[in-house]
Amino acid sequence: MTPRTASLTAAPADRDRGLRPRHDDALLPRIARSAATRQGAGPQTAEVHTWLDERRRSHRFHVERIPFAQLDNWSFDGDTGNLVHDSGRFFTVEGLRVTVDEGPYREWHQPIIRQPEVGILGILAKEFDGVLHFLMQAKMEPGNPNLVQLSPTVQATRSNYTKVHKGAAVKYVEHFTRPAPHRIIADVLQSEHGSWFFRKSNRNMIVETTEPVPLDDDFCWLTLGQIGELLHSDNVVNMDARTVLSCVPYRDDQPGALHSDTELLSWFTAERSRHDVRAEPLPLAGLPGWNRGESSIDHAEGRYFSVVAVRVQADSREVTGWTQPLFEPRARGVTAFLVRRFGDVPHVLVQARVEGGFLDTVELGPTVQCTPAAHAHLPAEDRPPFLDDVLNARASFPSRISYEAVHSEEGGRFRNAESRHLLVEADEATAPLDPPAGFRWVTPGQLTSLVRHNHYVNVQARTLLACLNATGTRA
Repeated sequence: MTPRTASLTAAPADRDRGLRPRHDDALLPRIARSAATRQGAGPQTAEVHTWLDERRRSHRFHVERIPFAQLDNWSFDGDTGNLVHDSGRFFTVEGLRVTVDEGPYREWHQPIIRQPEVGILGILAKEFDGVLHFLMQAKMEPGNPNLVQLSPTVQATRSNYTKVHKGAAVKYVEHFTRPAPHRIIADVLQSEHGSWFFRKSNRNMIVETTEPVPLDDDFCWLTLGQIGELLHSDNVVNMDARTVLSCVPYRDDQPGALHSDTELLSWFTAERSRHDVRAEPLPLAGLPGWNRGESSIDHAEGRYFSVVAVRVQADSREVTGWTQPLFEPRARGVTAFLVRRFGDVPHVLVQARVEGGFLDTVELGPTVQCTPAAHAHLPAEDRPPFLDDVLNARASFPSRISYEAVHSEEGGRFRNAESRHLLVEADEATAPLDPPAGFRWVTPGQLTSLVRHNHYVNVQARTLLACLNATGTRA
């Protein structure tokens, strides 16, 4: 099968650009300059690992599993069995019943986190010596495997930054609650994990300042180039930072896409329209297929994840001690884009992915996004498409892997939730030009454009977009 050369060679002026946001023409070169700068005004990139270790040692951190009965200010509601906070704020753990119209599982029940308030994930930008730098935080999260990772300047729920917890003020939050309009680089509502959150969104923001910024010991200024290098290391850049970084307005006018913007959005709209997804909140008590014990809520067959409780001490946080529930997966996940070049233009294979907690039926996800252990018992025809090719890539053709790192998910709600993230070069035999239903080839530029819209690209694909930018695959 040969590529459609008319689509591959069309000049930018001939392509459909009307759906793309306009940007300040002066901003794009500044973004490119920051991405190309590997040494900035802050620490050297190699020193960031040492700095993170030093910040871990500078504070008292301790996390331990506890029985549910030892949770402070949390309890199981007498009527529903939902796990709730006494204040009625923060979040609740409830039950969910999901039915879909295709796939090996047409119906399932699960615990889900309901957190209706919109939080802020914000990175502050400032120019030093003519180069944009980004203020990153060494932040402790109880679910992180290594506790402290590089996070956005501000990572706070509304309950946090309005001080429902009666703790200290969130540092630098005023830059994001009252930003000057002409200083906003990115501002978009993005979904959280649709498999574990029910219709949860956060405001992803990048705001520039020209004012002096007092530097707290747990913060440092880094260029995009430095952050890109750090994305190659396991468990250094946290999920909240990755999703904000995916919103950086890199140049998106790549010519030669297989599908025009209008064609791509039409396909995506059709995917949203054709799926029949019903998500019905249920009481957590008596949730089919799940068992509640003294210290965890577990799937009856030992798969997927558990709901657990922890006690936390962290003297660097706004509140220095607390207890809370966390979701803990049973195994490590795999998140991957298959990558091909058509007419020397890089494309990644996205999936119109159904998740029970999405606000709207589907969002664009990676080619592969799953926990392989949860599908090991299924026959080959019911396993996720392309999974086996991704899992076998290192053994069969290690040179096909252009990017690989282990990143953890949101450590404030998930415990030891890690996924192996990969970019895997494919060919016609492994990933055809005309892929299966529900999949489409898009350029990194198109993905960059789509991520500026609310709820188009899921959090796993946004992480991989940040990794694509870090590897230069978009070039």
